[in-house]
Amino acid sequence: MTESSPSDARLHEVAEDVYAYIQPDGGWCLNNAGLITAGGRPALIDTAATEARAKALREAVRQVTPHAPRLVVNTHPHGDHTFGNRLFADEAVVVAHEATRAEMDLAGLHLTGLWPEVCWGDVGVELPGLTFRDSITLHLGDVRAELMHLGTAHTTNDTVVWLPGQRVLFAGDVVMSGATPFCLTGSVSGSLAVIEKLRALGPRTVVSGHGPVGGTELLDTTAGYLRYVQGLAADGIAAGLTPLETARSADLGPYAELLDNERLVPNLHRAYAEAKGAAPGHRLDIGELFSEMVDFHGGLPACAA
Repeated sequence: MTESSPSDARLHEVAEDVYAYIQPDGGWCLNNAGLITAGGRPALIDTAATEARAKALREAVRQVTPHAPRLVVNTHPHGDHTFGNRLFADEAVVVAHEATRAEMDLAGLHLTGLWPEVCWGDVGVELPGLTFRDSITLHLGDVRAELMHLGTAHTTNDTVVWLPGQRVLFAGDVVMSGATPFCLTGSVSGSLAVIEKLRALGPRTVVSGHGPVGGTELLDTTAGYLRYVQGLAADGIAAGLTPLETARSADLGPYAELLDNERLVPNLHRAYAEAKGAAPGHRLDIGELFSEMVDFHGGLPACAA
């Protein structure tokens, strides 16, 4: 397991009054967040998985602004991005896609049961109080933040946050940096379509859901990996192999160094289904996909949260 502490996380100013909060090394449940401080009414983009990590995020915010966040945006429903909501909810309105709220409500604290050895602390599910369907714009001082749902990608209800004036993109888990993309509940083909829409925005700085800040090369790597998965799926189907068999025989090549490569198995299940005509986000047996991923890995992947 990668050694990681909440104190390892850092705020990086990526534009005036705009920050990325990076939790190394970006593996399971070590997510990124964002902060916009313009106008004296800060907005936070995502929170963190555990009570300790959410408190470290709150303290980092205090180091750059005397004002508590007034808005918290959740880019998708997964607990590593949302469990810390409750530490900010007394002073902030939580904003998310309408389906993100529904999925958070349904999933509850399920994530904590996957890794019971993690010290989650006093976490809970603080549901968004404001939801949208397609897009909504936040006006934060001189900063315009466009919240957009562009299609099924990492999940069926991802939100990206685009700052056109600064050309900064907070991509959530649609894009990964140094970590393997993950389409357990989303779509391989849908992710590729959304990434092209993100590319068309013309971002200069990309803050992914996990891993270091980068530029459009993060879009390139994520898209390249997903096309690689599609190619593997086509070859596996032609050879009569299951997704798990295909994963076990795969040469990851340039993607071998990405963290958490066991995600290849559920990604292949998605690609197989889509190659056979399933729509992006088509319902699959998530428990079965996760179990096969664990089997491929040789045990439950390590979570350093």
